Amino acid sequence: MTTPPWTDLLSATTEDCLAALLEASGRDWSHPAHELDWTCRETLDHLALGLIGYAGLLIARPDDRYITLFASLDPQAPVHTCLEGLRIAATLLTSTLRDTAADARAWHPWGHSDATGFAAMGITELAVHTHDITRALGHPWAPPDDSSAAVLTRLFPDAPSGHSPSGTLLWCTGRGTLPGLHRRTDWQWDGTVRP
Repeated sequence: MTTPPWTDLLSATTEDCLAALLEASGRDWSHPAHELDWTCRETLDHLALGLIGYAGLLIARPDDRYITLFASLDPQAPVHTCLEGLRIAATLLTSTLRDTAADARAWHPWGHSDATGFAAMGITELAVHTHDITRALGHPWAPPDDSSAAVLTRLFPDAPSGHSPSGTLLWCTGRGTLPGLHRRTDWQWDGTVRP
């Protein structure tokens, strides 16, 4: 099976996540996100900041630091309108991916990466934090298997096989269990470019 282009995977994951978050938008987002120190609302802000940050890293291409641009959602805006900001952030990352040359590299603390690596990071952030928020709000949701499988190949090359891609992604990011394996309490992806 051929993996769809990363921009398609990011766009599809964005739509899936936005739909799940919109369904939960009428609930109390001041609750802590599942097993995080942030509230659901703070997790949403972190997510938008991360997507903008990945676009910024690909544009500025620093080799030793994070970028100096920080973007956030309006803290006074209702959640359903903040989802517009999340869509904007994801769209900016998708557009940046399309415009980034294959040989471009940028710094990330978990490995200097290329456009596909930053696409996979964006998908991971969307998937795991949508999971964190929806689970805390009593609206369980699981990441799409096709984008999860692509992310596992790109960022988690040592991921265990024989399980669903979405379940494996949640396990790799310390958010789930897999039969016969201890739950992860410490994790990170590997964004370095591999042949």
